Amino acid sequence: MYLAAYHFDGPAEDLLPAYDKLFATFPAEQLTLHTCVVRDGGITVFDSCPDEATFTAFSGDPGFAAAIADAGLPPARIEPLGEVHALRGTRTVTS
Repeated sequence: MYLAAYHFDGPAEDLLPAYDKLFATFPAEQLTLHTCVVRDGGITVFDSCPDEATFTAFSGDPGFAAAIADAGLPPARIEPLGEVHALRGTRTVTS
């Protein structure tokens, strides 16, 4: 599993509804590891793909960029993070 961070800059109160709109279009069963974090200056989404090649294809897909724009999000600063060594957790948290 390969992890990346998608950084969206701007007021969180504007970004979160757009994030919710975008990720409502992704079936939950396709999201193995997905976290949205509110930070100073915006939000960061941590998302996994099965492998680096899938991440590269997904993150560079013009259709994904169009979906981001259609949802009302600014272009993401995409940060490849690397292979996941371990994943632990017990619950899903939504606001």
